[in-house]
Amino acid sequence: MGGIISMIIIGLIAGAIARLVLPGKEDFGIIWTGVLGIVGGYVGGTLGSLLFSPHEFSVHPPVKHAFLGAIVGAIVVLAIYKWIRARV
Repeated sequence: MGGIISMIIIGLIAGAIARLVLPGKEDFGIIWTGVLGIVGGYVGGTLGSLLFSPHEFSVHPPVKHAFLGAIVGAIVVLAIYKWIRARV
């Protein structure tokens, strides 16, 4: 249960930081900002595993890299979202 709560809290913080780094108008509420951060955490963790330890692939990054990976992943996900929205 504690893992889920920490994932939500880290997701909210990472999503908020990603929205600050990539400014613009998104119609996201606090729920979607958290979802952005959580998805970003998985993306960042997967990218980190592929780049830094490809022989030990894991979708669960080490705890010390989880927050940074979530921020980077959330920025990547938000950039892709903005790119898709601009093309539609």
